[in-house]
Amino acid sequence: MDEEIASAAARQGQWKHQYKALSLLAFQSFGVVYGDLSTSPLYVFKSAMSGNLHNYEDETTIFGLLSLIFWTLTLVPLLKYVIIVLAADDNGEGGTFALYSLLCRHAKLSLLPNQQAADEELSTYYQPGTDRAAVSSPFKRFLEKHKKLRTCLLLFVLFGACMVIGDGVLTPTISVLSALSGLQDPGTGGLGNGWVVFIACVVLVGLFALQHRGTHRVAFMFAPIVVLWLLSIGIIGLYNIIHWNPRICLALSPHYIVKFFKTTGKDGWIALGGVLLAVTGTEAMFADLGHFTAASIRLAFVGVIYPCLVLQYMGQAAYLSKNMSDVHESFYLSIPRTVFWPMFVLASLAAIVGSQAIISATFSIVKQCLSLGCFPRVKVVHTSRWIYGQIYIPEINWILMVLCLAVTIGFRDVTVIGNAYGLACITVMFITTWLMALIIIFVWQKNILLALLFLLFFGSIEGAYLSSSFIKVPQGGWTSIAFAFVFMFIMYVWHYGTRRKYLFDLQNKVSMKWILTLGPSLGIMRVPGIGLIYTELVTGVPAIFSHFVTNLPAFHQVLVFVCVKSVPVPYVAAEERYLIGRIGPRQYRMYRCIVRYGYKDVQKDDENFENHLVMSIAKFIQMEAEESASSGSYESSNEGRMAVIHTTDAAGTGLIMRDSNDSAAGTSLTRSSKSETLQSLQSIYEQESGGISRRRVRFQIEQEEQINPQVRDELSDLLEAKEAGVAYIIGHSYVKARKNSNLFKSFAINYAYSFLRKNCRGPSVTLHIPHISLIEVGMIYYV
Repeated sequence: MDEEIASAAARQGQWKHQYKALSLLAFQSFGVVYGDLSTSPLYVFKSAMSGNLHNYEDETTIFGLLSLIFWTLTLVPLLKYVIIVLAADDNGEGGTFALYSLLCRHAKLSLLPNQQAADEELSTYYQPGTDRAAVSSPFKRFLEKHKKLRTCLLLFVLFGACMVIGDGVLTPTISVLSALSGLQDPGTGGLGNGWVVFIACVVLVGLFALQHRGTHRVAFMFAPIVVLWLLSIGIIGLYNIIHWNPRICLALSPHYIVKFFKTTGKDGWIALGGVLLAVTGTEAMFADLGHFTAASIRLAFVGVIYPCLVLQYMGQAAYLSKNMSDVHESFYLSIPRTVFWPMFVLASLAAIVGSQAIISATFSIVKQCLSLGCFPRVKVVHTSRWIYGQIYIPEINWILMVLCLAVTIGFRDVTVIGNAYGLACITVMFITTWLMALIIIFVWQKNILLALLFLLFFGSIEGAYLSSSFIKVPQGGWTSIAFAFVFMFIMYVWHYGTRRKYLFDLQNKVSMKWILTLGPSLGIMRVPGIGLIYTELVTGVPAIFSHFVTNLPAFHQVLVFVCVKSVPVPYVAAEERYLIGRIGPRQYRMYRCIVRYGYKDVQKDDENFENHLVMSIAKFIQMEAEESASSGSYESSNEGRMAVIHTTDAAGTGLIMRDSNDSAAGTSLTRSSKSETLQSLQSIYEQESGGISRRRVRFQIEQEEQINPQVRDELSDLLEAKEAGVAYIIGHSYVKARKNSNLFKSFAINYAYSFLRKNCRGPSVTLHIPHISLIEVGMIYYV
């Protein structure tokens, strides 16, 4: 009996802990995910009534608009996203790229060039419960067979990503400008439009200047503001319902939508572009899923967001039904005068929070494009020591700020900006609907009829809003399309140039037959040290190697061909990150190391990379020797075989690792071949660069362990090379189009791609290669 009571108490304690953690995450999500959605009441009715709908200023029109807003909030954010789409996470990650990644893994739709069968063995590659032996459907085989369809799918996803980046420009602009429009209220001695625009610009500059502090700090600062804002607008909405028109509750019936369209006709259809603004920011629920959990986002939406927004829209509609002339500034005029200034301050702060959600999503989207090889190299800063995946990209941050200021100063009108904003948001939602239909078929492995039902139901709703938004392209809607096409051009050119360069490497790699004819010395002088040759190839030897030794006939005694590549999973576990293999016979001392990252992984400066690499190769040598011993011949090496190696310490490597200042290190079997002058220069360089001094360690072979003499010799050579120093060899490539190329290809490669390469971060920076050890090999690629 006592055991049962103790067990029940333990379960209750565990439940309380889980509930507390869930509540905390839900609270934080207000500051990051829901800021944009919660500020929509500032401008929805104003935008919806801005066109010819002002000719229908009567109670039926207001009731119809409210009914449209209510059912749009219910069907799109609540039914589609909260109930269905949030279930389609990719190992806890959300967004357009998460859906695309899932599709690439469950159907062969990926266009990433250096994929391997070993990638499918990653623990996060397949969804739990996926039947890998299931017979593929004819539709799946059709998509996998046609490369043009796979390219169209990638372009479709990239277009959605570009629209999200466009959101990153338009959301801060419309949120801040609409919140500050309360300063124009004549009842408070209103300011002129010029002053409002100036103050908006100052607020926007401050917002983007705050981004480097990171999402987790912003979430704790902003979450209380959004919660207070939502509770305030919910209470004011309830007050307006009771005070102005309790009959507004009848408008929740879809009957009023039918009456609305019968009365307004085409003008009502055009007004859908304004109604659409009630659900802008919905995509952030899915895009920012990786920062929280699906349960916490659902709890926040159902418990606070949805009821407060419905009450606010009902209250605003109740006020307008009795004060039709106030539609131009319905939100602020519906607020009781006694709480106007507190609500104005709250609105301004909430607008800043609303911008945060999409800015965070924009950083995440750009990082994912970068991983797919579809965006120029930029600096990615990991902003949280505790929360993985929260990032800041300086270049994108300042570009977004400049574009926000340009839109604010250029348009100065919330309605015009709203037309562009609505088009961008509904396009992203529409793309998500199509991708979800494919997810239902390929990932969830449901009947294709269920996918068609999902597509028809939500596609028809969003299609109506999309068609209405396209009507407003001349009235500002062109802005989001222009942003999308500019970013799309940059992404496509970068992807095209990078892929052509990879194909050149693939077609011109050095044959193993040529290397074997050179003998173990490769026909050149083998000097002390380890040479890390960076390449995008996962098999074979790159042309850069032959180019180097042809011009300088000397190379390091140990060669490691390093490939840092992305795989279509959000994260790669540390124990699965490294693949180690051998190139050629054992006496050649040539190895391959493939470092795998997911599209949400951040490649941080790993100060212990060299030590991990040495330990991984040593462990691979030991593992290979054990397998060879079981086969009876050490000389037989399984060339081309790659093994997943994980080493956080020297266990299983046959090595002992000590700090270089350890007195026992004096008994090391190897000595550094660097002269005192070189060591002094390296010390001076590290001091001047202001970098964190790297941990200096020494390795030695365990004396007690029984090791095969040939294995001991190979390990000894590896340690001697490590003590002599590590050099990083990377290609400094010049990519040019062939002379017989067409005009489009010549322009794309010689001008656009060349311009992007010259003005983005160099590969040595993104790979965190220490400059003192860097060797760049110039090479021209004619693609």
